[in-house]
Amino acid sequence: MKKQEKKFKRQCIICGEIKDRNELIRITQDYKTGEVKLNINNKLEGRSVYICKEGECAQKALKLNKKKAVKKVKIDENIKHELYNLLQK
Repeated sequence: MKKQEKKFKRQCIICGEIKDRNELIRITQDYKTGEVKLNINNKLEGRSVYICKEGECAQKALKLNKKKAVKKVKIDENIKHELYNLLQK
């Protein structure tokens, strides 16, 4: 009998829809440095927020006010720029 794979579900901060973690973009704030990065390969540890890859959620995330903290992770201009470049691929 094969081991059952764990299904990691997360919630998009824009639309609130719950999806598989692999279907979302992860933005992580490092515990030690406090630096916020786009976590594409899911190897960074820290407080994270998730945004849908498809649809309007990623576009809405680009319009978020940089001073607005979502679950204590601030989406600043650098993250918005990285997110925009990711969406252009």
